[in-house]
Amino acid sequence: MPVYTVTMSRGTLNGETKAALAAEITTIHSAVNHVPSTYVNVLFNELAPSNVYTDGKPAHPLIINGWVRTGHSDEQTTALVTQVADAATRITGIPAERVLVIIGNSPARFAIEGGRILPDPGQELAWLAATTEQSSGSR
Repeated sequence: MPVYTVTMSRGTLNGETKAALAAEITTIHSAVNHVPSTYVNVLFNELAPSNVYTDGKPAHPLIINGWVRTGHSDEQTTALVTQVADAATRITGIPAERVLVIIGNSPARFAIEGGRILPDPGQELAWLAATTEQSSGSR
């Protein structure tokens, strides 16, 4: 359900660091928003260094855009953005001044996963149970 896109200049992170950051983002999101880790998607988008600018000048930021369903409290979202930013700095070694984390949201009904409209926060177990029932009924 949630999608995190990590954008940086090509070659900024190696595979091991990407895996560690993806695992930590997954753990944080799952704990803060009380959802199974299987819902969390983390993507890495590497751009040519000539395509990344800050203040109109070539730069090397680490930008993490997260999308979540509307309905999580402001406290949850603040915890999420803070913990993800801290983890990004700790795991990658990139200074906090170069890390930007943004969490955006929209209603669950604006997204589809597995052919089904996503559930509102708090309705995940019922949604998952219905998915399991559909899968076993189609065999």
